[in-house]
Amino acid sequence: EALWTSFADGRVRLRIDNSCPQTPITVHQMFKESLEKYGSLNALASKKNGKWEKITFSEYYCLSRKAAKGFLKLGLERFHSVGILGFNSPEWFISAVGAVFAGGIVTGIYTTNSPEACHYIAYDSKTNIMVVENRKQLDKIMQIWSRLPQLKAVVLYKDSIPERHPNLYTMEEFLELGDDISDTTLDDIINSQKPNQCCVLIYTSGTTGKPKGAMLSHDNITWTSAHCSRAGDMQPAEVQQESIVSYLPLSHIAAQIYDLWTGIKWGEQVYFAEPDALKGSLVNTLKEVQPTSHMGVPRVWEKIMEKLKDAFAQSGFMKKKMLSWAMSLSLERNLNCSSSSDLKQFWARLADYFVLAKIRNALGFSSCQKHFCGAAPLHTETLYFFLGLNITLYEAYGMSETTGPHCLSGPYVYRQHSCGKPTPGCKVKLVDEDTEGNGEICFWGRTVFMGYLNMEDKTKEAFDEDGWLHSGDLGKLDKDGFLYVTGRIKDLIITAGGENVPPIPIEDAVKKELPIVSNAMVIGDRKKFLSMLLTLKSVLDPDTSDPTDVLTEQARDFCQQIGSKATKVSEIVATRDQAIYQAIQEGINRVNRNATNRVHCIQKWIVLPRDFSISGGELGPTMKLKRLTVLEKYRKEIDSFYEE
Repeated sequence: EALWTSFADGRVRLRIDNSCPQTPITVHQMFKESLEKYGSLNALASKKNGKWEKITFSEYYCLSRKAAKGFLKLGLERFHSVGILGFNSPEWFISAVGAVFAGGIVTGIYTTNSPEACHYIAYDSKTNIMVVENRKQLDKIMQIWSRLPQLKAVVLYKDSIPERHPNLYTMEEFLELGDDISDTTLDDIINSQKPNQCCVLIYTSGTTGKPKGAMLSHDNITWTSAHCSRAGDMQPAEVQQESIVSYLPLSHIAAQIYDLWTGIKWGEQVYFAEPDALKGSLVNTLKEVQPTSHMGVPRVWEKIMEKLKDAFAQSGFMKKKMLSWAMSLSLERNLNCSSSSDLKQFWARLADYFVLAKIRNALGFSSCQKHFCGAAPLHTETLYFFLGLNITLYEAYGMSETTGPHCLSGPYVYRQHSCGKPTPGCKVKLVDEDTEGNGEICFWGRTVFMGYLNMEDKTKEAFDEDGWLHSGDLGKLDKDGFLYVTGRIKDLIITAGGENVPPIPIEDAVKKELPIVSNAMVIGDRKKFLSMLLTLKSVLDPDTSDPTDVLTEQARDFCQQIGSKATKVSEIVATRDQAIYQAIQEGINRVNRNATNRVHCIQKWIVLPRDFSISGGELGPTMKLKRLTVLEKYRKEIDSFYEE
């Protein structure tokens, strides 16, 4: 068998060697082992009418088998997918596990996706059954069902069914459907599964164009759940049952591996947050649950920081003084571990006990031993703010193609600004290193995915001839093997919320809508929202080929059509020409209406006084946009977008 495949029913050679000799197992084998150890422990908790309802691992397993039988009854074919479109819930988990038991493939779909984006994924993954949360999501599927020949049924799990449709079921109906399918039938299917076959699809945005379905094997899921979580010091329930809050999108690998699969492996208790968690209700859930471990993307930690800073700003003089004293002591103690005096240590402990512990308690972190951060780089400001509260954020690094974390930090593996070390059994190497030691980060290990579904070329591109996965990220390693991610080769934007946004399609759409626009560049890496720099089409100087101030014919036509007499870029920018600025805003509104999802919308923009050029430094010799240079050169303008 090869190390990779692009077929849903393909098998791969597992990367087993002396450093990771563990016997590969399937998802069912993993659940079965946990069932014997943790059967009577609570597994999933969700809030119904203000009260937490819990189910044990035994009940979870039985429900997953019921779901598997339901999927078989509805005609789920081997290696075809079950699409799940909804916020985190017990139904999401049970459908996912049931889909795998039944020999299918779990495919999570972002709840923010447009109907078209849902169609692409459902079509590509041969979705036989779609599990949706509510009517809002159901509407999307209803719009595209006629163009999905493989889609046989839809299961709705939160709302009641608006109107009867022959192949539409509520969750209750669905779970009874397979009652006449025997345990032997299901067990035969379960026992025919191999650890090197696909069971999960994670769709990831390419830098351009279509999302790619990263195929993950049973071994990817079970090995990563066991070993990456232990590297982050997550405890097995026989030592201490971890409780966590599930709220990040499960269609993203981070939450799926951390909440769902690792939860099964180590017997964790998973509490489901409310769907509006990221709009502000998360803290209430954390306060109630007091989890033992918490994972957030940088934007989540930033939001908590902003909320606290607001609260601090409104407190009285003495309280402010007390807080800044306590936080500066804590930061100092955390930054230079060894050198502070006994007296300093004593004051810091006192401050922690009397001041900081109260704040952590108010955030829901009084029992939290581990705070993880992943999916996008963390700003130093955020890192230091939390060190000031005596909370160390452990950064993890990986990608959908490494089943989530490949490198991670934890209580025993930590260095500031680093995302830790490769999980034991995994390897990292840098290729094409520059003089400063920055090279492209490449991965090897049992976290490494099978390949992209139906995309043989893209799969071949991802691996080198020795089977190392190339990340497209730049990084460096220190002498102790800690990894630092320093930048990205590819231009993919990762927002502060950890969402991947390919900039080129958005930029192209804007240029198409607005014939006056010469260059458009999306900004949004590590930011809360997307913004855009625009330049206008101007005549080039015949001698130097540099852009002049005079609008091109095409640009002047555009101005006339919308009732502006402008002929120069400077006139438009200086007077903020109302007709033109309004036309640009309308064009951007049209592009936003067609966006894949909300995250991809442009919220602010500015027109620059001069077009990009080679001499100006914004374009390379082949006229390729030099994004980093542009970010540097127009930093002032860009910063103004994100000032409160």
